[in-house]
Amino acid sequence: MRVPFAPWLRNTLLAAGAVAAFAVGCASGPPPGPPPSYQPHMQNALAALQVAQSELQQAEPNKGGHRERALELVSHAIIEVERGIDFAARHGN
Repeated sequence: MRVPFAPWLRNTLLAAGAVAAFAVGCASGPPPGPPPSYQPHMQNALAALQVAQSELQQAEPNKGGHRERALELVSHAIIEVERGIDFAARHGN
């Protein structure tokens, strides 16, 4: 003889199953790997410019103003690369 589930028990089990399926879906998260807006070459260029900036700052200032001008240009290049990375992130590139 089969004993039917009480309606409240059936509904509770269905709700618990739905919650469990939702939790598993949330826990799996996005696929592994870099985000779509990751810009490896831009990130590498930014890191290289930051190293160059640090080296220029540590260099002796006896270069006839060329070291200072190079620092200005590198600082501007860092800003432009950061803007490019931000642009790509906002526009999904």
